[in-house]
Amino acid sequence: MGKPQTKRPSAPESGASTAAGSGSADHLTEAIELLFFAYRDFISDPDEILIEYGFGRAHHRVVHFVGRNPGITVAELLDILRITKQSLARVLKQLIERGFIEQETGKQDRRQRMLFLTATGRELEQRLAAPQRSRVAKALEKAGPDADLAWRAVLLALVNEDDRPEVESLIAKTPAR
Repeated sequence: MGKPQTKRPSAPESGASTAAGSGSADHLTEAIELLFFAYRDFISDPDEILIEYGFGRAHHRVVHFVGRNPGITVAELLDILRITKQSLARVLKQLIERGFIEQETGKQDRRQRMLFLTATGRELEQRLAAPQRSRVAKALEKAGPDADLAWRAVLLALVNEDDRPEVESLIAKTPAR
């Protein structure tokens, strides 16, 4: 890939603020571009795997969060993913029909549908996560000591402030396998 040609502003644009020590608008634009390029490459390996199944990124996110939260309800999944009920219904239907996810009726509220990965779903989740885990592990190792703490701090700060406590709670979970 050649070097992307970008026009960089010479001064911070109106309304843009920079935190002490975080640099100029150029520095922030570079950080944003790095995030775009990192995400592109971070998702590229799972994208290739998903193509084998005729699935897309929405399928990946559903498999990931159901795997991390066995027994998650459809309503809870909608809240995490922030997609429409119609979009989730289409993706869930495919994953259930093809044997990657199973649903059970809620024990306390029979209207609830609780979602679980099947053995096949767990295999897919592991296939999708393996290259991402490897990529992140290599990046953190290359970045040096305490990179994991800085990584977490920056990404968490990018999450909307009102959502941070819920996100922190979600990422702290260890899946029951």
